[in-house]
Amino acid sequence: MADPQRARKLADRIKEIVARRLDKGLRDPRLGFVTITDVRVTGDLQHASIFYTVYGTDEERRDSALALKAATGMLRSEVGRNITARLTPTLEFIADAVPENAKHIEDLLREARERDAETSAVAATADYAGDADPYVKPRDLDADDDDLDDRDEDLRA
Repeated sequence: MADPQRARKLADRIKEIVARRLDKGLRDPRLGFVTITDVRVTGDLQHASIFYTVYGTDEERRDSALALKAATGMLRSEVGRNITARLTPTLEFIADAVPENAKHIEDLLREARERDAETSAVAATADYAGDADPYVKPRDLDADDDDLDDRDEDLRA
């Protein structure tokens, strides 16, 4: 098992190499606007998972995935030439779901804001179901003393 810091450095280096190579361009016309978001390397430095996003339609995403799969061997050779590890890790491209998750979260937040606004509007015009103040109030001791005085007088008479 390699040092976690070494694995992290190797992942950063692989990310830089692959991003630079994609920036130069591949000869595959299917490749769209691809952004490398993250790279994770296993503890033994044998496998690298490369996460990416593609700006565009579902068809462009699918075409870009096929182009990256076709270019995996060439990109692995490029990585092998530019790192100082004894073995070149295998590369796996995984579509990152961050944009879709972010859109879903934004939709949920928008819905929550709308429901809060509706609840506030209903609460502004609502009346109490019972008393406005349903809590038991402390007794007024002065009034209780007057009641005791009246009872004492009735007992004396």
